[in-house]
Amino acid sequence: MIAFLRGRVLDKQPHRIVVDVSGVGYEVHVPLSTFYEIGDEGADVALRVHTHVREDALLLYGFITQLEQQVFERLIAVSGIGPRLAVGVLSGIGAPELVGAIERSDVARLTLIPGIGKKTAERLVLELKDRLSQLVLPAAATRPDVSPADRLRADLLSALQNLGYPRNLAERAVQAALADGESAFEPALRGALRELMQ
Repeated sequence: MIAFLRGRVLDKQPHRIVVDVSGVGYEVHVPLSTFYEIGDEGADVALRVHTHVREDALLLYGFITQLEQQVFERLIAVSGIGPRLAVGVLSGIGAPELVGAIERSDVARLTLIPGIGKKTAERLVLELKDRLSQLVLPAAATRPDVSPADRLRADLLSALQNLGYPRNLAERAVQAALADGESAFEPALRGALRELMQ
């Protein structure tokens, strides 16, 4: 099994990069958090890797941090959550915040993640609450002292990036939507999307 790759970024697309390791290109699926952390094409990169074997494919999932990889591996152990959805979850919320939301049984926060409905969110809390407690989190990672405005801004940015918009455009659209005084997620998201369509 492949557990680690160090090489050069050969190609970089949202959710997928190709790492050139001594002339061999490895396709690695990554969450957006990892995608934005790695450098541009030609940059050196080191990734922790989870190798997922299916009957018809051998797929690699890469992560910048050990915490991301550990959370991913616990997510795919939950009934009904495969690697693709787990990557989507980590693209919609940072690993430390996800751990905090599950530990607080914050189903409302979890349902804001694209692709996660109420039943799936409840299953995540039920199955992972005790299993995430052993993870070593960065200092202050789970402190719920983020202001509602900052959380809304982060959620909007995450949603737009999941839809494929570049971060700089997403930030401008979010700024414009919030300047209109929106304080709820859905109306603010609609406002941001209107900005991007102009």
